[in-house]
Amino acid sequence: MSKRPATDEIPRPDSGKRHYGDTPASVVGDQIRGSPPPPRSSFPSYLDAGPELSPKARLLCEILASNPPTEVERALDSVGVRVSTEDVEAVLKFSYSQPGAAVAFFRWAGSRHLADRHSPYAWNLVVDLLGKNLHFEAMWNAVRSMRSEGLLSLATFASIFSSFCATGRPDDALAAFDTMNLHGVPRDTAALNSLLSAVCREGRVATARLFCDGSRSSVAPDADSFAILLEGCENDVDHRSAREVFDDMIATVGWDPANVQAYDSFLTILVRSGSYGFAEALRFFEKMKQKRCFPGMKFFRDAIEVLVKKKDAHEAMNIWEELMGRNGCFADTPMYNSMIALQCDLNQIDVALRFFDEMIIYGAFPDSQTYNVLIQFLLKGKKLREAASLFNEMVKNECCPTAANCASLMKTLMDSADFDMALKVWKCMTDNGLPPLEEAGNMLVLALRDVDMLPEACKYAEDMIDRGIKLNSSTLSKLRQSLLKIGKGSIHDHLLRKWKSR
Repeated sequence: MSKRPATDEIPRPDSGKRHYGDTPASVVGDQIRGSPPPPRSSFPSYLDAGPELSPKARLLCEILASNPPTEVERALDSVGVRVSTEDVEAVLKFSYSQPGAAVAFFRWAGSRHLADRHSPYAWNLVVDLLGKNLHFEAMWNAVRSMRSEGLLSLATFASIFSSFCATGRPDDALAAFDTMNLHGVPRDTAALNSLLSAVCREGRVATARLFCDGSRSSVAPDADSFAILLEGCENDVDHRSAREVFDDMIATVGWDPANVQAYDSFLTILVRSGSYGFAEALRFFEKMKQKRCFPGMKFFRDAIEVLVKKKDAHEAMNIWEELMGRNGCFADTPMYNSMIALQCDLNQIDVALRFFDEMIIYGAFPDSQTYNVLIQFLLKGKKLREAASLFNEMVKNECCPTAANCASLMKTLMDSADFDMALKVWKCMTDNGLPPLEEAGNMLVLALRDVDMLPEACKYAEDMIDRGIKLNSSTLSKLRQSLLKIGKGSIHDHLLRKWKSR
């Protein structure tokens, strides 16, 4: 399969060999005055660049940004720095907002330091920055200079396609594609895919399909061509076009287990097309399995989301077991959370716990939602020991429980006389300010008093007062009764004074 063009980034030529020639870069320099303004208000700036931009390159970028094109050469000469091919490439990448100054720098670097021997990558950057700024005449002049030096490549034309399509001129991109052979660059399937990618990236899938069909007599599409078209249909959620492209793909290139991206985009479109589309997606998924072909992560995630909402555990488990670990499909934490919540809703807590135990093995780590869902349903199923154990793990992993889970867990623990664990929950509540602190705190103090843990009851009563949590007068009165019985009325008086001062 050919390599699919994925982004607007200008790739380096496949060969690391430097190409040289006698033609200076000056042919580009004077062609851009009076051209229309750039279509985009911002480009990557050296001001936003990280440490990968050297101090020398940063200085050169500053010169280009602060001088008009006619003054750039003089300003560059005045700083007295030597520039390398790598410096030129780095500066051009961050000078798209100053195309005139960038071209002047390119010409200066070639004549002063590089003997007019620029790298193919630097030339491609010049072509790209001119195209992105709508300086198409100057762009084609640069292309002609590159052709004379034998530097043109598919990367050059990928930039041209992208520039034309980004400005709403796909027909000009097609015209450039048609002239590739004249420029000594193969007009092959890889070039077709680059054109299709540029057109689809701008939301023109119908145009891309026309280009693809019109080129078949001389350039045959491959699996990647259809994957690009389907990805474009996915961005537009175009169910009908996707079905036509998919049928065409099967008729043209057949079933191919390696064509994961195409299957993934097609099924994802169906899933996002409503209930009928989802049912159709499941039918196609079964057919793909028969052909030993499988989609990727997008379909996996979207299908699980839909099935969880429908509470269809059977089909969700089927897709999960078929795709988990295949073609890089490893569920993330939100997907595990969805499956755990689904199993809990269906009272399948043991299955939910199995998902919980499995997720770390596959690189997904529990978060607060994971723990809270499980604790809620463990308490509902009266599995206090498991809920308490999970709470301890949750706090250790610095995840925050919900106020409702804390309140429910604390009450259940006190009803079971597990005060050590109840006090851990209370600490978590106070540390995180989780309500209902007043209700839970008074309940804790009275429960400790009732089981003859009077020192602990007084300790936590005083802690509540110190924290500004309301201690009820009835709670304080009951503490007084117990303290008077053992001759410790002074402790009550101490608490009362603090209580009144609040």
